[in-house]
Amino acid sequence: MDLLQANEVSRLSDADRRLATEIVMGVLRWQGALDQKIESLSGKPSSYFDPEVFTTLRMGVYQILFLTRIPAHAVVNEAVELTKWANKRSAAGLVNAVLRKCKPLAAAPTSAEAAWGDAEWGALVRAATPTWMFERWERQFGPGAVFALAYAGLQIPPTTLRTRAGARDAVAVQLREQGVETNPGRFAPNALSIRGGDFYDSEVFRGGEVVVQDEASQLVAALVAPRRGDRVLDLCAAPGIKTAQIAEALGEGTLMSCDVSAARLATMKRLLDGRIPQGVQTEVLLLDATLKLPFAESFDRALVDAPCSGTGTLARNPEIKWRLQSGEFERLSKMQTAILKNTLATLAPGGRLVYATCSLEPEENEKVVEAVLAAYPGFRLLGKEDLAQEFPAWAELFDPSGYFRTRPEMHGMDGFFAAVITRV
Repeated sequence: MDLLQANEVSRLSDADRRLATEIVMGVLRWQGALDQKIESLSGKPSSYFDPEVFTTLRMGVYQILFLTRIPAHAVVNEAVELTKWANKRSAAGLVNAVLRKCKPLAAAPTSAEAAWGDAEWGALVRAATPTWMFERWERQFGPGAVFALAYAGLQIPPTTLRTRAGARDAVAVQLREQGVETNPGRFAPNALSIRGGDFYDSEVFRGGEVVVQDEASQLVAALVAPRRGDRVLDLCAAPGIKTAQIAEALGEGTLMSCDVSAARLATMKRLLDGRIPQGVQTEVLLLDATLKLPFAESFDRALVDAPCSGTGTLARNPEIKWRLQSGEFERLSKMQTAILKNTLATLAPGGRLVYATCSLEPEENEKVVEAVLAAYPGFRLLGKEDLAQEFPAWAELFDPSGYFRTRPEMHGMDGFFAAVITRV
């Protein structure tokens, strides 16, 4: 993923850069299925291959299976040359033989249901999700939902924009005039989803009039609902996308934005330049929120955008599923619990805190909230009725307990969780 941001990639033509991105992201999304295919075609386990050779085979198989506009013979030739370039000349014949056996897939299914009903595609989707993760989700969401969730994680997610308040329709018109078609967000009032056209080449993008932000992320920041003049604490704030949204909603007041990473804070300062209303006094602080927070004054509003596994964002960040291990949820939960406890201590009477993750896992979500609230009386979780009254257009996103939840296969956006807590 980081390689896509390298100077060598940025110097490519637009077409080559898009192709490189599609191959890298496609291989990461379908990696498990590609590995099975390579083992089947070669008759050898993945451990037999040198890493450079196996990576080359993954890229070649992905292109032949999924990118049918590229002639198979061209893919084979490029893979053989890449193998030689990587000083693995002795493996060139094997790469050639494996890829020549690979045949393109039948037309891609148009839905999860269609993929499930197709034996070949169904097996590919199943193999493209780690076994432990698929089985975990099957227990958590049921056999009817797990395949749709896995399938959603293999799709190219929509590019969603956040406009300034009240500017969505005008921006949509501007983009249309520049050859970019959009749809309004389903829930967020300032969201536009790109339907077609080269948004990144538009004057709207180059002029900084919008930011790229998933719709679920926009909704989470909106749950903070700051009032004019409030003191707001934004923890784990970098790179600052939600920070800018909160500042705009605040209009006037104090916004304390904190993160544990100095590098990410530097990026945040750059991204926030020109996006903070003049009436908002913004302070940026480097701190570790798992430790006691160093604030003498309390806050009226707080957002804990907790570090998490990110399992709600696999379509956008597919590398997560190959590096994540099930044992990590306990470690993450301990860190999230410490951050939430410390933040509650800074909340003023009547204050409001939003605890959020982009995870689908209960250990990082409701179990953290329930354990902390059980240990700290004087705080209350806002219920579904309260939140549905405040945000009537989002009523379906609040579960019976009042937790905010989005799911990729259900809502067409990243999977987020949020709990809204008030100090009584």
